[in-house]
Amino acid sequence: MTWTKTRIYNWYISMMAASCMTLYGYDASVYNAVQGSDNWMAYFNNPDPNMIGAINTAYTVGSIVGGFFFSAPIANKFGRRMAMAVGCFLVIISTFIQCWAPRGSIGGFLAGRLIIGLGQGIALPAGPVYIGELAPHDIRGKILSFWQMFYSVGSFIAYWVNFACTKHLEVLGDWDWRMVVIFQLLMPVIILVSIFFCPETPRWYVQKGKIEEARASLRTVRETEAEVESELTEIREALEYEKEAVSGSWAPLWKDKSVRYRFILALIINAGQQLTGQGSLNTYSTIVYKKVFDNNSTIQLINALNATFGILFTLNATWTVDRFGRRFLLIFGAIGMAFCMLIVAAVETQTPDLPGGSKSRPVGISIVFLLFLFILFYKPSWGATVWIWTSEVFSMNVRAQAVGMASQTQNVANAVLQQVFPLFLDKKGFYAFYMFFALDLLLAAFVWKWIPETKGVALEEVDTLFGGVSHVQKGGAMLDSTMAAPAAPAAKAGDSGKDDIGLQQVERAASK
Repeated sequence: MTWTKTRIYNWYISMMAASCMTLYGYDASVYNAVQGSDNWMAYFNNPDPNMIGAINTAYTVGSIVGGFFFSAPIANKFGRRMAMAVGCFLVIISTFIQCWAPRGSIGGFLAGRLIIGLGQGIALPAGPVYIGELAPHDIRGKILSFWQMFYSVGSFIAYWVNFACTKHLEVLGDWDWRMVVIFQLLMPVIILVSIFFCPETPRWYVQKGKIEEARASLRTVRETEAEVESELTEIREALEYEKEAVSGSWAPLWKDKSVRYRFILALIINAGQQLTGQGSLNTYSTIVYKKVFDNNSTIQLINALNATFGILFTLNATWTVDRFGRRFLLIFGAIGMAFCMLIVAAVETQTPDLPGGSKSRPVGISIVFLLFLFILFYKPSWGATVWIWTSEVFSMNVRAQAVGMASQTQNVANAVLQQVFPLFLDKKGFYAFYMFFALDLLLAAFVWKWIPETKGVALEEVDTLFGGVSHVQKGGAMLDSTMAAPAAPAAKAGDSGKDDIGLQQVERAASK
């Protein structure tokens, strides 16, 4: 791959959008971290397990509402950048609410969690859509793999800040948990300041009838004028067909058989991302490790190291996703995770406990190694590849709403597991991990049977993989037939840009 100025700029704007995932990674880790703080527990009058679960649920409800009902309308009406910006703004507001909730007012902290979920629900679906619509199809998977890496970056920041705070408890006091919460401002502020210096996607501009703006956007991310005009023509053809044949923003998700089929697949694999066991481990790793280790500082160090290795493990997706394909990574990752869960359960349940209820040092090290190995399998496969596949299988007219709704099934599935897993873990201990062993094998079988490969397929041609028609070919035929019709009245002044595009259509059709 040749690194040109345009290619570097492609990576820059994609990384800016991908950094939205740090919001999710940080937040998913920060609540896990503060639960280990005695100062946080005392500040909010030692909330019981039901309240702890309610706070988790508040975030999930906010995220589901944001993703299902607000993300797509904002992204479609005002642009993908605006959806990311609105989400980041809400995260900033909610961070202050959480950090300065009055003493004893757990309701204030819960309200902050609700708003932060709403913000993330709006911002997160727009990010991969933005990247997918601007990245060249030959490196789209590689660029999108960094989406999951930024989740690990968020966890990395949260856990290391928390670990540092555990070393200075007497000095920090209540700031041992406030410091962890306030650092959540870092990335949304950077994104909010930078995102509007990045171009809007050409597909959104064309959808709004802004052809020249779409052309200008493409010129910033494509190498040659020929690439710009060719892609602009394909976008217009696809959107022409979608406007005439599958109009409407929500109806095609259910009425169009091809779209409905891939939407159901997307719902399942996004829920499957949480069913792997990663969501439960990320939320309850502190509780899990307390069954093995008796020192909180050791547990927080393990969490921090886990997040650090998560960044490195996710980088494997950058060289594997476009080399081996999406299907291979999903199947291979699920099988690897399944056997990690099987061995973890066997090691913990078949070894004796020490007098305090913890495990011997060799057993503890073995379990940590196996759970790190689990992350090695998860990050490039069900971590990164699920987002990649989801963002590239939908046509323009339903992409924002489909990705928004499908991605929120992660939170729906996680909400269910958050209620079930801690109870299962409390009653049956590490026998709970046998459940994830079985689920991971089922996910591997599901992908093998039903998930098609999308590697290297242009976004405008992806419909044919699912039994649909080519929106480019159908739209091109519509435009060609329009041009072949009797001449229309003389164009008004100011329509020359549209006439130029029409002339290019005629010339393209003649060259076929």
